[in-house]
Amino acid sequence: MQPSDVGGVHIKYLHHCARQLWLYSRGVRPEHLSGRVQLGEAIHETSYERATPIDLGAARLDHLDGSAWVHEIKSSAAATPADTAQAMHYCLQLRDIGVDAQGAILHYPKTRRTLRLPYTPDCEAEARTDIAAVIGTVGRIESPPLLPRAACRGCSYIDYCWTG
Repeated sequence: MQPSDVGGVHIKYLHHCARQLWLYSRGVRPEHLSGRVQLGEAIHETSYERATPIDLGAARLDHLDGSAWVHEIKSSAAATPADTAQAMHYCLQLRDIGVDAQGAILHYPKTRRTLRLPYTPDCEAEARTDIAAVIGTVGRIESPPLLPRAACRGCSYIDYCWTG
């Protein structure tokens, strides 16, 4: 895997669970069976209908406004480290292709909240570190260990990991 192949889902899964990332990179994709994922897709489709998705190849961000702020619509009620890391990854990708991304605005329609995250040199360093971590995790021969089962609640990979 090359750095340009690392997308937002890879970053999100890196911060959720290394095993989830490892399985996803090998084509194990049970997300379509998850009620949570379906709810998230419905929230995304019905929120901010005027937003135009931006395709960056390995990643697809929800919207980029005229001031170069990345907008991401999230189905959860509050920000997570994975949300922040994914948004900063998109800013890095934009900057790498010459778009001066200012930062990200995370939208949480469920709670009608937004979070504005400026893009800083520290954010860039963390985003580059995340890319290296994704490549390292994906390159492992054996899957990373399971998280404690309580951390897997709601994960679309739970049956794959905990059956057997």
